[in-house]
Amino acid sequence: MAIPEFVLALRERIGTLPLWLIGCTAVVVRTTTSGDDDPEILMVRRADNGAWTPVTGIVDPGEHPGIAAVREVAEEAAVTAVVERLAQVGVTGEVVYPNGDRTQYLDLTFRCREVPGTDAEPHPADGENTEAGWVRRSVLPALDPPVQPTMLARIDAALADEVAPRMVALERG
Repeated sequence: MAIPEFVLALRERIGTLPLWLIGCTAVVVRTTTSGDDDPEILMVRRADNGAWTPVTGIVDPGEHPGIAAVREVAEEAAVTAVVERLAQVGVTGEVVYPNGDRTQYLDLTFRCREVPGTDAEPHPADGENTEAGWVRRSVLPALDPPVQPTMLARIDAALADEVAPRMVALERG
């Protein structure tokens, strides 16, 4: 996975100590002719652990989180998207990476929509993922490996007809 330069610079100073970062999740929904009963969601298969997720990423210093979500979608899946709303605010549990680095994230989940007619089909565009494509919501539990419950919760928050974002105290597993 590509580690942002500012994180590498911080790691030079703090080593593997816990690092608090802002992350974003972009749940990109594609408009279909069949309506919204079973929407298509942009999903990527991560190269580091093989997990299926919506596009996720780290917000750069000074960057608006919504702009970061749109940037990550373009970088990771070559899809042009726009943010429709903030769907969920969550705090992850501590993540310990294989090299010992420890991190915890404030995750901002955005419902986004594809800008039709601007791109080819999604594909792994930057090496962070091995697959990218549109998957109907009903199919997500059957993917191999299955989509993690925390990611399903982010997707469901984005698909909900709610004005205010959901507040999640601590996401686990």
